[in-house]
Amino acid sequence: MITVSKEDYLKAILEAESEGETVISATLAHWLSVSAPAVTMAMRRLKRDGLVRVGTDGRVGLTSAGRKIARKLALRHHLIERMLAEMFGMEWYKVHDEAERLEHAVSPDFECKLLARLGKQGACPHGSLSERESPRSRRRRGLRLLVEAEAGQDYVVSGIYERDRRLLEFLDGHGIRPGADLHVSGKNYDQTLTLSTDRGRVTLGRSAAERVWVASRHRHRGSTKGRGPDSSRPIQAVLRSSVATGAR
Repeated sequence: MITVSKEDYLKAILEAESEGETVISATLAHWLSVSAPAVTMAMRRLKRDGLVRVGTDGRVGLTSAGRKIARKLALRHHLIERMLAEMFGMEWYKVHDEAERLEHAVSPDFECKLLARLGKQGACPHGSLSERESPRSRRRRGLRLLVEAEAGQDYVVSGIYERDRRLLEFLDGHGIRPGADLHVSGKNYDQTLTLSTDRGRVTLGRSAAERVWVASRHRHRGSTKGRGPDSSRPIQAVLRSSVATGAR
C-alpha cells in the first residue's frame, strides 16, 4: 500500500536528485521539513518495501519500482501546475504549493483527462519539463545557471527553482520569470549581478542567481521580448528550442 507519506518521500528523492543534491537523510529532513527520526523510520519502511536503497555512505537512491512511483507523481504534479496556470490563470509563483496539495487527490481517470488535454511535452509554469532533469541534462541542451552568466550578454530565463515561494514572488516582482528576457549589465565584486529586465534594473544575490536557469538570447531570436509566464506559449517555445538544439 503506497501512502501519501511514502509518495512524498519518493518524489522528494527524485526532485532532490534533479537539483543535483546528494540525497541523504538530512537532505530529506530539510526537503520535507520533518525530523531526522521521522526520516529514519520512513527509510526503513521504504527499504522494506523495495522502493529505496540506502548505501553504506548513507546515500539514498530509488529502486526501479520506487522511481516509477516517483515519476508518476511528478508527472501528476506537473499536469496540475499546468492546469492551474493554463486553464485557470493562476499566477505562476502560486501553482507549486497548490499542486502539492492536490496531487494526491487526483484520480487516475482525471489524470488521463489532463494528459489528453495538455499533452506530455509542454513546460510547467516554472519552465520545467514533465521528465525531471539533472543539471547535467540541462547543460547538455545549452542552459546555464544565471550565476554563471557573462556580463554584457542577453539571456532568456528557461527555468526557476519552484520550491521557494518567497523567492518566486521576489523574482516575479523584478521581471525574472520563465520566458522573460534579461540583460546582464554587470558582475560585481560582492558576487551580485546587475540585471536589466522589463521591470528595470535589479541587483541579484548569488543564492538567488543559483536558482535560475537561462539560455543565451541569440539562440531564441524568435521569442517575444518581455513576455511572461501568464501565457505558457513563450516558455514552451524556449524549452522546445533548447531541447532541439541540445539534440543536434
